[in-house]
Amino acid sequence: MPSTLFAPTGAWNGKIYSNGWKEPGLGGEPVTDKATGAVLGQIGIASEADVAAAAAAAHEAQRAWAQVPAPKRGDVLRTFSELVLEYTDEIAVQLIRETGANRVKGVWEAQMASREILEAAALGSLPQGILAASAEEGRQSVARRTPIGVVGIITPWNSPLLLAARAVAPALVMGNAVILKPDIQSPISGGVLFAELLKEAGLPEGLLHVLPGAVATGQALVKDPAVHMISFTGSTRAGREIGSVAGGLLKRVSLELGGNNPYIVLDDADIERAAGAGAWGSFFHQGQICLTSGRHLVHESIAEAYTEALVRKARTLVIGDPLTEGVTLGPIVNERQAARAEQIVSDSIAQGARALTGASRDGLFYEPTVLTGVTPGMPVFDDEIFGPVAPITTFSTDEEAVALANGTSYGLSAAVVSPNLVRAQRIADKLHAGVIHINDQTVLHEVYGPIGGVGDSGNGFNHSTLTNADQFSEWQWVTTRTEVPEYSF
Repeated sequence: MPSTLFAPTGAWNGKIYSNGWKEPGLGGEPVTDKATGAVLGQIGIASEADVAAAAAAAHEAQRAWAQVPAPKRGDVLRTFSELVLEYTDEIAVQLIRETGANRVKGVWEAQMASREILEAAALGSLPQGILAASAEEGRQSVARRTPIGVVGIITPWNSPLLLAARAVAPALVMGNAVILKPDIQSPISGGVLFAELLKEAGLPEGLLHVLPGAVATGQALVKDPAVHMISFTGSTRAGREIGSVAGGLLKRVSLELGGNNPYIVLDDADIERAAGAGAWGSFFHQGQICLTSGRHLVHESIAEAYTEALVRKARTLVIGDPLTEGVTLGPIVNERQAARAEQIVSDSIAQGARALTGASRDGLFYEPTVLTGVTPGMPVFDDEIFGPVAPITTFSTDEEAVALANGTSYGLSAAVVSPNLVRAQRIADKLHAGVIHINDQTVLHEVYGPIGGVGDSGNGFNHSTLTNADQFSEWQWVTTRTEVPEYSF
């Protein structure tokens, strides 16, 4: 890894990446350590003109890249994967500083991103088409994959490396060029790293552009006619706007959005283990993950015991600078988000919910919170919180549990805990969610199983080894005959 990759003295400081590091059209923004406020450097903010220039360059470079044999494209990504894995420790520290993650999250994200890239590389070695059937004698019919062209990828701050890797890698392997717009809160691990390490891995110039920015940059990327697909991970509100604009321009658009994920604990569950998994599902990374366990739906007969166990686990968590040894929970990403989580909790308490622990903050550091007496209609039940909050709602029957779980417009992740697998599966079959886990919590990520949401959680495009080839390519039908047939006119 270049020694200056994460240092403000690096070539990236104050720049955007588009055929090399260059001055941006909209100046720069400081990148901060979320726990201490220390400035880690400046990142350039791309203008509409920057986006247009990058899109034109990417469009030109993509033509040659599409002609490179797919296995050789995969080789570039394998090298990239190896580099990410080799420098896991350095990358993890950067993720901790930019996102407020703890060390476990930072190391896990780097390792998982490496695996995402490695599995994407394998797409280049798979069959690129099929010999299709034909009803006509003498006609050969082939369906083959072709690149989409230029793919615009817009990523959030909470898992910037992983959520970019799962789109950037398969898009490149399938023969596309990429314009990556990382969130300005985590643009180094979510953008600079890709530019530098993919260059080191041998990716030809012009195929990756890193254009950090806020709303205006994203809007320009979505609207640019040289960009043929948009992959967006982020809020439902922003996803609706992006989907509307991109759809109106007849672009392919992949949306993975927010979630309000139910964690269903049945009366025969192992309470200690269920509470441990539930605590992880709600408090990991301060609850700032779209897959977070947002609603604990607990059978009334075990609710008291489960609540006691969950409170006990919440009170053992250490809050502080996640670079400090022993700290398990870091800061909320910014004041706006911390205030929002605080407001959701306080409004719910005013409506009758009861806080058994937490429900207070010191700046960006929000205590892990357990709420009981939560009912539909309260903000902590209805809204995606994005904070370390575990709201508990009780139910008496499996049918009621299903109704509560599905009582949301979201449909990302869900979980059911019970040793009775037949019963758990019966419930799972009725849940409105793109991802369901039995006897585990909702924050579970692997590259092999398709991850994506339905309803307000996305438009059904899923990221995985099963689906990435389809997501980042077009099918083209080609027929061949030895001579032109005779027609009746």
